[in-house]
Amino acid sequence: MNAQMLTGNSGLRRPSLSSIPLLLLRFRAYLALIVLVVLFAATSPAFLTVRNLIIVAEQVAVFAILGVGMTFVILGAGIDLSVGSVAGLAAMVAGGLISQGLRIPFFDVAIFSNVAITCVITLAVGTAVGVVNGVFITRLRVTPFIQTLGMLYVARGAAQLISDGATYGDLTGQTSLGNTGFLILGNGRFLGLPYAIWIMIGLAAIATWVMRRTVFGMQVYALGGNERAAELSGVRTDRVKIYTYAISGFCAALAGLIIAARLGAANPAIGTTYELNAIAVVVLGGASLFGGLGTIGGTIIGAFVLGVLSNGMVLLGVSDFWQTVITGAVIIFAVVIDQLQRRAEKAAAVRSAARQQHVGTDTPAS
Repeated sequence: MNAQMLTGNSGLRRPSLSSIPLLLLRFRAYLALIVLVVLFAATSPAFLTVRNLIIVAEQVAVFAILGVGMTFVILGAGIDLSVGSVAGLAAMVAGGLISQGLRIPFFDVAIFSNVAITCVITLAVGTAVGVVNGVFITRLRVTPFIQTLGMLYVARGAAQLISDGATYGDLTGQTSLGNTGFLILGNGRFLGLPYAIWIMIGLAAIATWVMRRTVFGMQVYALGGNERAAELSGVRTDRVKIYTYAISGFCAALAGLIIAARLGAANPAIGTTYELNAIAVVVLGGASLFGGLGTIGGTIIGAFVLGVLSNGMVLLGVSDFWQTVITGAVIIFAVVIDQLQRRAEKAAAVRSAARQQHVGTDTPAS
């Protein structure tokens, strides 16, 4: 009796007991989110209120946006430690353009632009930083960790230089200068939901389509799975890497814009340590730090796990110190689970190969 007869015409195989733990590992983020929602709903009456859920989603949006960009980088077996500083730099660029305009010292004038142009310039700055990271990593062969760690300091220092360390305290703009409306990005609503949530949804949908339906998405997975094999198959790996870091820089700048608009002010310290949260949501979402494994949807779920955990602890009155400890422990646990998943998948692959070899040797020659 051959294997096809055992599996049926559809080719579907009933999960074995050994595959169930592997499935649980792969869908750990979804299970964790369900457990947290049930736990906090049972312990805090305010948790499942519409108001609180919107607050959670709005808080999650920034880390989810950062996480989407980080997902592209990590899927390509890279890392980007500069996203928090790029978010701060973007906030200061936008704040400077709104408060002081684009100054041209030679003519002693300042050019003020509308909000749309301000946002485009800011996003271009973040994308450019990502491109610089990608170029240094691919052309000069600087390791991603060192390059992006250095850019973390460069971008943070540039954010401080823009205003000499001062805060742009009022980003309302002036009607006479045509630069009003920036705060709507952080405080406006559509169909009852803040714009930040809609931006998160739109960005996640586009990123998911790119990763699942485009050649570039397949190339990113191939790059993270085996860079040498991808290169031999015709993938221009250096270009793909640069694109992933450019996307990460773009997403970081977008997050910086939302934060500044929400606060109504821009401070050089915006985004401090956010790179750690971005990495955390990607890992919590099931992506492998070694590349080639992960999804955008998983990252969004990972962001909600972190957001729900933080919100639930606040509602339960857990101290800030314990919140930090627990969040750190969860991130460590997620990395440990990632390692267990990799080992389990390798073991499953070895068993599958052994079974196929056994079937091949037992099949009589025709």
